[in-house]
Amino acid sequence: MLHNPSILVTGGHGQLATALAGQEGVMRVGRPDFDFDRPETIDQIMAENTPEFVVNAAAWTAVDAAETDAEGAARANHAGPARLAAACRARGIPLIHISTDYVFSGDKGSPYMETDPVDPRSVYGSTKAAGEQAVMAAQPDSIILRTAWVYSPYNRNFVRTMVEAAARRPTLRVVSDQIGNPTSADALAQAIMHIIRQIRKTGWKTDYAGIYHAAGQGATSWYDLACAAVAAAARHGNPQPVMEPITTADWPTPARRPADARLDCTRLKETFGHAPGPWQPEVERVVELILSQQG
Repeated sequence: MLHNPSILVTGGHGQLATALAGQEGVMRVGRPDFDFDRPETIDQIMAENTPEFVVNAAAWTAVDAAETDAEGAARANHAGPARLAAACRARGIPLIHISTDYVFSGDKGSPYMETDPVDPRSVYGSTKAAGEQAVMAAQPDSIILRTAWVYSPYNRNFVRTMVEAAARRPTLRVVSDQIGNPTSADALAQAIMHIIRQIRKTGWKTDYAGIYHAAGQGATSWYDLACAAVAAAARHGNPQPVMEPITTADWPTPARRPADARLDCTRLKETFGHAPGPWQPEVERVVELILSQQG
């Protein structure tokens, strides 16, 4: 294990941790060595390493499963991050903590600002909202990045699922009445590295602390995102199924999803001079990488 990395990234082999893995000085930690279900591992990892920054990309992200295991979700999204934040504060290490658009109800009708009140409608969203508050209380020198609809060439995610399903099924039915900001893990990783570079350049400023929105520019529905992914794959020779839009009511799930959780990323751009770019080119790039792995 690389000791004293400049950037310690939790989340093991998750999408964001994988996207950050190629950056200089990054060390990823994950289960079993780092596990929010085993709080002592948090203390052990922090005792063994003295990074310049910690990026917490570890979380319970199984949205529907959280409805039947609220305690597990709370350990991963609230108690664990709070303990990690306290360990960072004790060592004077800034923490970058990843959160989600699910902290909002989705009922506003326009893009959410960081100052909008949270109103989660699922266990997942509630535990992430509680985690935000706990992280800021435990380590005031924290930056919380709310993101949305993360996809990548790595692991399981919506874009990969659509590309693979298009190769097997003549018709794909996809929810069309939920709107958000698709965000590639690589674009989010680039934004995090830009933040770190600016902090290194200027030193930590108290104005940096707080919540920011960091999501792909431009909003779309799950249906339109699926259409974009499938069309991109078809340009590389993948089958082109019939795409059928459906409603949330047609595809019931245990957890309620926000109908419109668009995120306004102005604060991130104004403070750090960078935010994730438009989602469409990233979908093209990611789909090409997914297909190259299959080939």
